[in-house]
Amino acid sequence: MKTTLLTTLSATLAALRQAVDHRPRGFATALLSLALLGGGAYALAAAVVTLAPDVAQLPVREVSETVTPLPLEAQASALDLHRYSLYRSDASRANDTADTLLRRLGMDDPQAADFLRRDPLVHRHLLGRTGRQLSAEASERNTLIKLVARWSPDDDGSFKRLVIEKSGTTFTSRLENASLTASIRIAGATIDSSLFASADEAGIPDAVAIQIAEIFSGDIDFHRELRKGDRYSVVYEVLEGDGEPLRAGRVLSAEFVNGGKAYQAMWFQEPTATNPTPVEEGRPTRTQGRSGYYSLEGQSLKRAYLASPLAFSRVTSGFKMRFHPILQKWTAHLGVDYAAPTGTPVRSVGDGLVEFAGVQGGFGNVVFVRHRNNHVTVYAHLSRIAVRRGQRVEQGQNIGAVGATGWATGPHLHYEFRINGRHQNPLAIARNSESIPVSPAARPVFNRLAAVTRQQLAAAQLLAAR
Repeated sequence: MKTTLLTTLSATLAALRQAVDHRPRGFATALLSLALLGGGAYALAAAVVTLAPDVAQLPVREVSETVTPLPLEAQASALDLHRYSLYRSDASRANDTADTLLRRLGMDDPQAADFLRRDPLVHRHLLGRTGRQLSAEASERNTLIKLVARWSPDDDGSFKRLVIEKSGTTFTSRLENASLTASIRIAGATIDSSLFASADEAGIPDAVAIQIAEIFSGDIDFHRELRKGDRYSVVYEVLEGDGEPLRAGRVLSAEFVNGGKAYQAMWFQEPTATNPTPVEEGRPTRTQGRSGYYSLEGQSLKRAYLASPLAFSRVTSGFKMRFHPILQKWTAHLGVDYAAPTGTPVRSVGDGLVEFAGVQGGFGNVVFVRHRNNHVTVYAHLSRIAVRRGQRVEQGQNIGAVGATGWATGPHLHYEFRINGRHQNPLAIARNSESIPVSPAARPVFNRLAAVTRQQLAAAQLLAAR
């Protein structure tokens, strides 16, 4: 039996080898036959091991084909027909010349540089101007095809577009007006050293950081009260021209956590109200609703007094106080001292009447402003005075500039808040001053918007926590 099985297996293997050598397509059929012989897995494996033909015995076929290359001149002409453009973007600088501008955009084009030097539109609107957004199209030889400069000079919802374009063998220029489009950005940051440093790290524009400081100016003195670890989140507009961001728009909502306490704000425009009282020709009047920043509970953030008489800026935020050689310390007298460069604008913290504007002893150049309820604010050591006695001033109005007159050896502002002649804590007064709530008629609309704002600020907080 064993001999018969081996004889049968040998014969089958010989047949399979012959099939593989002469009829490869019959290989699968032969292999199936082998499996059905009943030899089991062992026999099948043994068969597969011996089926592979010797590589040296496989047939070899050579194929050759003659390829005739195109003439070099034809190849060069074909390559020359393939054109492509290079695109680059940058921002203009105050010290730009025609040559340095083109070089920074990666171009070497004497003809274009000569046109830029001579063109009146380029001189008036581009060279020597900073912050214009530039987009350039260059040829494969790094020569200028098209240069576009965009900027938004006003708050009228439009932007300017200066186009320099190659036309034939010469260049042309034209100035166009176009409409801005607004997109919404959400951002957040944590303060490590300063508000502006954190804004830079998070990619938040300076204009937005300044708006944040202004929005919360009734609650936080950004010159004196910022702490490491304070955090903020913000939802703001970006105004774009042709899809290019040109400048920051309005802050729509923000949250600032200062010393562990959270302050929130939302821009809200009350709906236009209709006055039913008949007027000329029997037509009712329509009154524009109040607008401004409100807490999410509906209280206006505009207070009777600002927390600081100095507007917050990148310059003043990093300006440090110096030791006072006369009084031995800056806070030896009642009031608050703010270090700032000479010439920094000083503003009235509230509406009032100028009671005194001139020179007075150790105060040097000083302004006294009388407000309601026997409230008086004092602004001393000014380098110049911008108001006169008896003049009415509004909250935020410029009344002078920081200086070092009187008993001062370094530039700073000495600021006092007096009630009935007694010195008070200015920040406490500002925080406790009255604010106006959203009108009852606008409350339903306000509440719906506040709910959306809470969700947006929660998303922005996640960015600040990263």
